[in-house]
Amino acid sequence: MKACSWLVCVMAAMLLGMSAARAEGAPLPGAGATFPAPLYTKWIAEYNGKNPQVKVDYQAIGSGGGIKAITDRTVLFGGSDAPMTDEQLKAAPAKILHVPMVAGPVVMIYNVKGVEGLKLDGEAVGKIFMGEITKWNDPHLVKINPGAKLPDADIIVAHRSDGSGTSWIFTNYLCKVSEHWKKDVGNATSVKWPTGIGGKGNAGVAQVVQAQENSIGYVELAYADNAKIPYAIQINKAGKEVKASIDGVVEAAKNSVEEIPADFRVSITNAGGEGSYPISGFTYLLVYEDLSYLKDATKAKELLKYIDWCVNDGQEFAKDLHYARLPEEMQKKVHEAIAKIVFDGKPVLDK
Repeated sequence: MKACSWLVCVMAAMLLGMSAARAEGAPLPGAGATFPAPLYTKWIAEYNGKNPQVKVDYQAIGSGGGIKAITDRTVLFGGSDAPMTDEQLKAAPAKILHVPMVAGPVVMIYNVKGVEGLKLDGEAVGKIFMGEITKWNDPHLVKINPGAKLPDADIIVAHRSDGSGTSWIFTNYLCKVSEHWKKDVGNATSVKWPTGIGGKGNAGVAQVVQAQENSIGYVELAYADNAKIPYAIQINKAGKEVKASIDGVVEAAKNSVEEIPADFRVSITNAGGEGSYPISGFTYLLVYEDLSYLKDATKAKELLKYIDWCVNDGQEFAKDLHYARLPEEMQKKVHEAIAKIVFDGKPVLDK
């Protein structure tokens, strides 16, 4: 009788554990870029609420961390604003697909007392971050900001300290507007900064700028708006003054990409066109094109159902959080690419 009672208790405990696991949902962990984190947080809340059988999770650790995590397969999907390099793709254990999620603007936040509506062009941004313009009342800044009371104060530069896709977008822009930057520093998720103070994540850079008077840095637009930090009006390639906006990002994408590349790795910074916002970029989810390594067909399917939802239904949440939804043509091509992802040689998603 005692043995039977013990067995009943064990079986009851197992059933309770299984029920709890079902209640919590199957884990679908991801990690990476902080640039899209506000939108990803919204997406996950919406999706998990409607699909209790899964539990999507995303840790905003920076694009460099996302690339490493998907390469090491410690997550099911990585997040990166920087397309993986050919070398990084070769270092991965299998082929990785770049899935564009949305596009968004990077803005130049600043903390200069009494200055509103600061204007910056590519030359100014390049020279500030090269350490060549060091004072707020530098003649070039005065020229493009007529009437502004720019102080005779040292400029404090803030940049990312971690591997960052936001840095990739920003340094990609700098390479297009500054030959000096292109030659001496380059375009990467992590570079040797000529000057400045590092902050971890978009939030870290925002905190540095908030704390340091006469400072300037770069963050994703949502972080600037959430923290209520002023950001500069950019003078674009066409010489027009443009404030960061969804329409400006859409224009940049249209004026940068004549044809969407098959691997979706593309740059849309410093685009032509009068309305283009110059510091814009796509953000990607990174996922393996063959999910057989998961050894779980159900998990593979739930992962792709979530990603496909983001590319389609999830796009409706983008605008309110200051991101540009995917163009319809790209949306269709991304869906087709996701549909080719396989498990044990067969497409994961139902056609």
